[in-house]
Amino acid sequence: MEPPENDAVGFDSAEKIILRWDSTVSEEAREKIFNGDRHEIDRYLQAVDEIQRSMESTTLSDDQDKANSVIQIAMARLEDEFRNILIAHTSAIEAESLTDPSPSSVNSGEFNLPEEDYHDTPTSTDDDSLTKELDHQESSTSSYRSTNSIREVDLMPSEAIYNLRCIAERMISAGYLRECIQVYGSVRKSVVDSSFRKLGIEKLSIGDIQRLDWETLETKIRRWIRAAKVCVRILFASEKKLCEQIFDGLGTATDDACFMETIKGPAIQLFNFAEAISISRRSPEKLFKILDLHDALSDLLPDIEIVFESKSSESIRVQAVEILSRLGEAARGILSEFENAVLREPSKVPVPGGTIHPLTRYVMNYISLISDYKQTMGELIVSQPSTGSRYSSDPNTPDMDFGDLEGQTPLALHLIWIIFILQFNLEGKAKHYRDNSLAYLFMMNNVHYIVQKIKGSPELGEMIADNYVRKLTGKFRIAATSYQRATWVRVLHCLRDEGLHVSGSFSSGVSKSALRERFKSFNALFEEVHRTQSTWLIPDTQLREELRISISEKLIPAYRSFLGRFRSHIESGRHPENYIKYTVEDLENAVLDFFEGYAVSQHLRRRSQ
Repeated sequence: MEPPENDAVGFDSAEKIILRWDSTVSEEAREKIFNGDRHEIDRYLQAVDEIQRSMESTTLSDDQDKANSVIQIAMARLEDEFRNILIAHTSAIEAESLTDPSPSSVNSGEFNLPEEDYHDTPTSTDDDSLTKELDHQESSTSSYRSTNSIREVDLMPSEAIYNLRCIAERMISAGYLRECIQVYGSVRKSVVDSSFRKLGIEKLSIGDIQRLDWETLETKIRRWIRAAKVCVRILFASEKKLCEQIFDGLGTATDDACFMETIKGPAIQLFNFAEAISISRRSPEKLFKILDLHDALSDLLPDIEIVFESKSSESIRVQAVEILSRLGEAARGILSEFENAVLREPSKVPVPGGTIHPLTRYVMNYISLISDYKQTMGELIVSQPSTGSRYSSDPNTPDMDFGDLEGQTPLALHLIWIIFILQFNLEGKAKHYRDNSLAYLFMMNNVHYIVQKIKGSPELGEMIADNYVRKLTGKFRIAATSYQRATWVRVLHCLRDEGLHVSGSFSSGVSKSALRERFKSFNALFEEVHRTQSTWLIPDTQLREELRISISEKLIPAYRSFLGRFRSHIESGRHPENYIKYTVEDLENAVLDFFEGYAVSQHLRRRSQ
């Protein structure tokens, strides 16, 4: 121990100095020593050093008792001074210390922050300093999985640190290590607790967290991710630096003991939130926030390893690693449960008009979001779906051969399997339509939506093999062809020549009665198709137009030709308007009513009245 550079004092003089500052016997002595001038501070410290040296050299019990009594008074005083200096510097981290002037500090909106959580107005108030750092930490992506993201700040001025170190050195030397650690930890922990409150980190047990509704938890997860970055990279790192500045070299791992005394409770409180989420009940809507948590904790893990590198803080490192593992397991479990939910989704009521089923939209939007997390999910999903084996023992589970999908990642196989079982489920739902044409239209709509969703997502399109997309496209075209056959074969059959011609010398060669029946049948069938299928819906504008064109290309030429060949036979008879009700233009316009999703029959009603 090196005494302050002042003139040495003897035991008697040292005793007088210490007793003069004994606050239990003098009102004047209650003033703080370390608020005075440097000379007075150094005289007191030198007096303590002299008493300690005397204790080491004293052999007579009376002198030893006297020295012990004086040193106890001195230690009580130093402990009080130690506490006072700490309390005097418990203000929040200065806002300017957390402000990053670099362009990367502009908020990117990566986490889709609610308006009340985002502050873009510069402020220097203590209350907003940590909130500003939240936005900086969230927007900064350059330090992903990099220890360069640790940003220590000075929590105290150098003079205060020097005084604290001088006191700690003497307290530890005199055997007051435990008292020193306790005082330091209690004061600094209150500072950390205050920072936690500003960061929105609540004191909730794991049970409390698991009882919250998911909507509330989503908001808390978003805030936790932002706050955890500040806690690990700034608050905890800066507290560690302060401990090292004050205690490094003063005893075996004393700095680490003070650090753990300060932040062990807050660190456990911080990570308990993520732990509660990792072991909570699984459901599909939780997947993406769990992945956000996983990414954030994975991002922080190198920094956690550095900030909590000591043996005594091993439990915190282990907890973080275990939480990360459980979050990964939760994500895998949710994906598996989602697959089963898609397969077993029980709704049997047909959607009106054969439009896109809500399940299709939900599933495709869900796997599109999964593809946005393909790096994380790709690391977590390492095996193909077990339920997708070619020969399933469950009759309610479809068989899928993955042999044609060699080279696909396990995650891609899972997504393909989900699409496959979605189709299987949709095929079951299609059977609930009484009209086969509508069942085919339903499948056409839904498979087309699946294909467009894959093609419209660069990430999803990259993951799912082209040959599988071609298979899906083939299924959609088969459904479209089946629809046309189921609907229009009967209609077009009325426009055939067979059965209209008769033989005989007095005959014109055409049976007018048969021709009248043929026109009546065509009119009735077309009107029925028009009446029903104008209420059917094809949401995709391009698909709707393509199918109308395909219908027109078959219907209009056939009707024009039939009308051209046989019109004169009807018009030469009585009431031709009862049989030839529509012009070619009427049919062309009527086709435009198809698949709009509501009853629209103006084009035919006008002619039939």
